[in-house]
Amino acid sequence: MRAKSFSAVTDSGDSVQELASGPRPRGRGRRRVLVAGGVLAVLVGVGGAVAGTGVLGASSHPAAGVVDNSDPTGLATVTRGTLSSQVQVNATLGYSGGYSVLNQASGTFTSLPSAGQVIRRGQALYWVSNAPVVLLYGTVPAYRSLSEGMSGPDVRQLNENLVALGYADKADIAALGWDYFGWETAYALELYQKHLGVDQTGTLAVGQAVFLPAAVRVTSVTAQAGSTAAPGSPVFQGTATTRQVTVALDAAEQAYVKAGDRVTITLPDNQTTPGVVSSVGTVATTPSGSTTPVITVGITPTDPAATGSLDQAPVEVSITTATVSNVLTVPVDALIVTTSGGYAVEVAGPGGTRRLVPVSLGLFDDAAGTVQVSGTGLAAGQEVVVPAL
Repeated sequence: MRAKSFSAVTDSGDSVQELASGPRPRGRGRRRVLVAGGVLAVLVGVGGAVAGTGVLGASSHPAAGVVDNSDPTGLATVTRGTLSSQVQVNATLGYSGGYSVLNQASGTFTSLPSAGQVIRRGQALYWVSNAPVVLLYGTVPAYRSLSEGMSGPDVRQLNENLVALGYADKADIAALGWDYFGWETAYALELYQKHLGVDQTGTLAVGQAVFLPAAVRVTSVTAQAGSTAAPGSPVFQGTATTRQVTVALDAAEQAYVKAGDRVTITLPDNQTTPGVVSSVGTVATTPSGSTTPVITVGITPTDPAATGSLDQAPVEVSITTATVSNVLTVPVDALIVTTSGGYAVEVAGPGGTRRLVPVSLGLFDDAAGTVQVSGTGLAAGQEVVVPAL
């Protein structure tokens, strides 16, 4: 088919000659080369190089791709609305925290939990010589026997547990002092021991309880039933019950993510659920077999139940790092790198005319492939030239 020629004009009045041969098929192609005012302007191609610096799409200058002048093009509409800067990263869905439960009792392991079992405050973690070792919440490990007349932070957390379990009265404990082991603590402990079916001594011996920050989910059991339970011996590994998504993020991208950023989690069944960045690591580590330092980013699902019960499952996360409203947006593929180092888009007009409109760039949405633009003569509803689909 014979090639036809038509004119495009820049806002400054320079003419642009474009050659297009034959019908334009649907299919990804690269952008073509325009000659404006005798100076070469390279149009960025698909998969070409207009993108923000780094994985998170910071709006630094994209680089131009090398293209030919025979690839087909299509049109996209300039839109006005809200744009969010997003990035998609691989992540792992599981549970927060990691605990190693150590035994402090002496005797024989007579009953042990199963992997996947969830144990909460006041329940037995395992049994030594047919006596339960219970879970109580706290951050101070059990290191001494507790009895009437003693005081300290470990006594405080015992009192808090007895109140939470309903064996002690909050007002009575507060009257004597939360850090103090008084008559109310002893009496409440006797009631709890009666419930457990053990000797009602009113004291808490080392080895009768394990203090952990929250409920624990058993992941693997180290001890074996019938083996010797020696003080300091490992019993099982566990996690908290809180659902969490973990991202090993390139340390160079740390500045682009902060606690509170909104995310969309794509689950293994392709369902999506929202979440929020809950923590951003400050210490970089280099994984085995890699040369790229990473930091750990923790993400808390907004609806934990929607994530199911999978552990260590691969997921994808789209992190929203910034949002702007009431802005013009175009596909990234519509951007043209000008010879002066700026950017422009090619606006299609009536009768096949074209004109280049210089634009300034704002946020990039890497996930959607769009970019915020502004420029004189650019308005919502106009059509800009992009590579043909």
